[in-house]
Amino acid sequence: MKRAAVITASNRAFKGIYEDRSGQILLQGLKDLGYEIDDVQILPDNQAQINSALKSAIDLEIDLIVTTGGTGVSPFDVTPEATIPLIEKFLPGFHEALRAFSRDKVPTTDLSRGVAGVTKKSLIINLPGSPGGAKDGLVIIERLASHIHDQLAGHDHSPSN
Repeated sequence: MKRAAVITASNRAFKGIYEDRSGQILLQGLKDLGYEIDDVQILPDNQAQINSALKSAIDLEIDLIVTTGGTGVSPFDVTPEATIPLIEKFLPGFHEALRAFSRDKVPTTDLSRGVAGVTKKSLIINLPGSPGGAKDGLVIIERLASHIHDQLAGHDHSPSN
């Protein structure tokens, strides 16, 4: 069974000002997709702390690491900056697919700065910190993650028809 981790980056959720709904949606959604996952780690919007949590998950050889929050343009949004130094191979197509899927519902989806990529055997995906962004992200994860995991395991591409 593949293992997953969810990291929420939100000053307000970290302080208990509001409930982390997007993290909980991802937690349940990843379980429904067959991932083994314990709980959501909630961190403040702090680049060093987010980077450290990502490094820890990579070191634990977690198959899928999903962040939620911190992908906008506010001064507090630093999740991509925490993620980029850790990625060995970028997967810009993931967010192209997410934007295409979400654009008609949320026109501002094009402003999300989230990144996706792989490091060692871990797939890392930054998602927006909204319930809708988490739900839409799960759709794209379901479409693409199993193929990415197969590739990381060294399997050849499936023959095309």
